[in-house]
Amino acid sequence: MLQYFEKEQESAPKLRALSAIAKVDRRSVLNGMFAATGMLVSVRVSPAEALEHLVPYPTGAADMPDKTVADPHVFVAIDPDGLVSIVAHRSEMGTGIRTSLPMVICDEMGANWERVRIVQAPGDEPRYGNQDTDGSRSTRHFIQPMRQCGAAMRQMLEAAAAAKWGVDASLCRAKNHQVILLGKDGSETSTALGFGDLAAGAMALPVPAQDTLLYKTPSEFTLIGKGATPITDLRAITMGKAGYGADVRLPGMKYAVMSRPVVLGGKVKKYDAVKALKVPGVEAVHELAGNETIPRKFGILGGIAVVGNSTYAAMRGRDALEIEWDDGPNVSYDSVAFDKEMTATASQPGKVIRNQGDPDSAFANAKEIFSADYHAQHMVQAPMEPLVAVARIVDGKAEVWAPAQSPYGARKDIAAALKMPIENVTLHVTLLGGGFGRKSAWDFIIEAALVSQKLGGTPVLMQWTREDDIRHGYYHTVSVERIEAAIDGSGKVTGWRHRTVAPSIISTFKEDDGYSFPIEYGMGFVNTPFEIPNVRCENGKAMAHTRIGWFRSVSTIPHTFAVQSAVGELAHKLGRDPKDFLLELIGSDRKLDPKALGFPNDFWNYGDPYDAFPIDTARLKNVINLAAAKAGWGKTLPERQGLGIAAHCAWSSYVATVVHVAIDADGKIRIPEATTAIDCGLYINPERIRAQLEGAAVMATSNTFYSGITFKRGAVEQSNFTDYNVARMSNYPQKVNVHIVDAPAGTHTGGVGEPGVAPFVGALCNAIFAASQKRVRSLPAGDTI
Repeated sequence: MLQYFEKEQESAPKLRALSAIAKVDRRSVLNGMFAATGMLVSVRVSPAEALEHLVPYPTGAADMPDKTVADPHVFVAIDPDGLVSIVAHRSEMGTGIRTSLPMVICDEMGANWERVRIVQAPGDEPRYGNQDTDGSRSTRHFIQPMRQCGAAMRQMLEAAAAAKWGVDASLCRAKNHQVILLGKDGSETSTALGFGDLAAGAMALPVPAQDTLLYKTPSEFTLIGKGATPITDLRAITMGKAGYGADVRLPGMKYAVMSRPVVLGGKVKKYDAVKALKVPGVEAVHELAGNETIPRKFGILGGIAVVGNSTYAAMRGRDALEIEWDDGPNVSYDSVAFDKEMTATASQPGKVIRNQGDPDSAFANAKEIFSADYHAQHMVQAPMEPLVAVARIVDGKAEVWAPAQSPYGARKDIAAALKMPIENVTLHVTLLGGGFGRKSAWDFIIEAALVSQKLGGTPVLMQWTREDDIRHGYYHTVSVERIEAAIDGSGKVTGWRHRTVAPSIISTFKEDDGYSFPIEYGMGFVNTPFEIPNVRCENGKAMAHTRIGWFRSVSTIPHTFAVQSAVGELAHKLGRDPKDFLLELIGSDRKLDPKALGFPNDFWNYGDPYDAFPIDTARLKNVINLAAAKAGWGKTLPERQGLGIAAHCAWSSYVATVVHVAIDADGKIRIPEATTAIDCGLYINPERIRAQLEGAAVMATSNTFYSGITFKRGAVEQSNFTDYNVARMSNYPQKVNVHIVDAPAGTHTGGVGEPGVAPFVGALCNAIFAASQKRVRSLPAGDTI
């Protein structure tokens, strides 16, 4: 299986200043990866100075939540035969990013996609820039550096051809993997040179200055935004030949599983491994100390590792262990009691996060006040590929293979755990069989490295089972959202009050004070784009009693579920059409000004600067109208059927969804059809946008109907898909229609991976009411009325 994992370079190039495009010595950088190639171009840019059609705009890549400064290093090589090799520095988990970003370089440089191969980068941010593949940011933050790299290479190739022909470079055009000589009238002649013929000459030329780069216009694109380019790994995946974490095989490799504490903070009091060691195939048992530091970050839970000559033997050995646990203080965590506690908190004033106008007067003078609480349980990511990692240690150097969303962060912590320099750790990124945020944590990778160390460096595959994944995760937060609206005598909403109560993900990284932080506030809480004169957003205190982690769509799920459900309830209460009422609340076409609206100073705009990525209500209303029109909003439906609508702006994209629900005679809820419209600005591969929004529909169906993690005596009550259900083919949408807005030229790129989930949840809940007259105020709601 190792043919998937390319041999990577051993030393990173010396970093130069940001915003410089540098020609890099091949040997010092690649040390073998492209040993037979003729040209290498590295782009080093500050995303804040990236260009689109020669118009600079900033992105949030320079100020990531983990404070990593994005300095994208994109390496492209051309061998003498013309084969173009492109390094993909983002992790592939089904989004197609290993295809989409290389497509950008290919298009800008004029290469033929059929003659491009993709090489996966190892975890090395000093070389490649930020590699945290989450937050729907890969395209948002890196489309511009990729375009710069491609444009630089195109101009170098054209200059090399011009030198050979003795003409001006303006008479040379890179197209379809060759440079064509143009006539004086600008028409193409039959004279051409292939990229392989020009590689050596281009390498000898200076790299064009950034301000001299010429970019393709949208009309010149051959790949960006065109057609449906299949993902580069499609055939290998289909034929079962793609390399996932569990596919790695090394000579002499052993297999390990672990018994971990079921309560966060629990410890082994004592254990007996005699019976485990008698199980055929079991070769060793080792205790790993858990991370006792608060905050816990991505440290391991600790426990007992069982090593065998097969995963089956190790699992049987684990079953035979006799362990006495000290559960620790979190044994008191109980989901039922905690929900009551959060509900009580939501009923009282909280920490004011946004205040606009005079909400107190609006509510005091209201003719009627609407109030509703919306509850959501913990959820776990449950990717189809359970967590797995392979590690070995040879001559004081660790080599690791893992399906990692954040490979460099993992590499740093592996080095710390093994007490070796980071230069002695190599982390190869495999394909991910789903991630959804769980593989942004790397506790499972550290486990593999530590067990290998216990075995004297022997290669070991650390395998998590589905039960391990469900019971020992980084969970999406639990929440209670209270929405209140002041209604005047004319039926207008004059006041809006939103209280959110949820343990914060920041508790995983910093000392927990019980309050959310700007990333969560910015996910559909403080930035609800309603033109209501009096608004207050408050945050109630809720301490974390388990590990809170990234989950696809994160806090937009409870926030959008609550806000869009409340809009639906208000529309019904006031006798209004839900779509028209939603548009009325959004109001006039405008770009929101956080300062004027009372947003906090540290308002988080999905990592992007507000001035370049404002919330544009015209774009939001456009996708609402588009989705409604395509879904046939207002059409007459049979009894016990209905349409629901919801929308939001998230990750700098605009998404609206209409869900059609039908309720069978036995009360079973079916989804015959769903329609989603998205405006994500300049996009690369429409096929992957459709795929991600179709996947979002399936995941949102699971989130609405089934996905609930509950705790009793500090331990997760669920264990597998028998009691943590996910949508099956029989109950997810029978048809998902996706409509992509072709935004005007120069519109900045938004995210796609996450924004489709939350509005689907809201639309589905509103559709259930339209079909049954029964409101959904708690998730998961079940699939039967």
